[in-house]
Amino acid sequence: MENVQKHTNQITKIDMRNKLAGKHPSYDKLDMSDEERKKKLAYDTKYQATEKRKNYRVKLNKANRDAGTYGNGDNLDMSHTKAGSMVTENMKSNRGRNGHNGKSTKK
Repeated sequence: MENVQKHTNQITKIDMRNKLAGKHPSYDKLDMSDEERKKKLAYDTKYQATEKRKNYRVKLNKANRDAGTYGNGDNLDMSHTKAGSMVTENMKSNRGRNGHNGKSTKK
């Protein structure tokens, strides 16, 4: 009975994640129509499915595992530096650096 309940909870989390897909607050700021959102979501899905992006994610996940920060809840990510190496950095800082105002996206 316990396994069934765990499985049910997983389905709920997955359903919720998919339910929220394509509803980022920035879409409202950009005044995107439903058609534009669907088009962007389709593009993003196709882009993330390319071999280049898959290999990129594999590389980052491997570095995260090797650093001992993968899936342990310590809020650390592997961050790319301008020199090309990777260092551990707080997830919020790393993911929040989006290159605004002509600044680099790398630490």
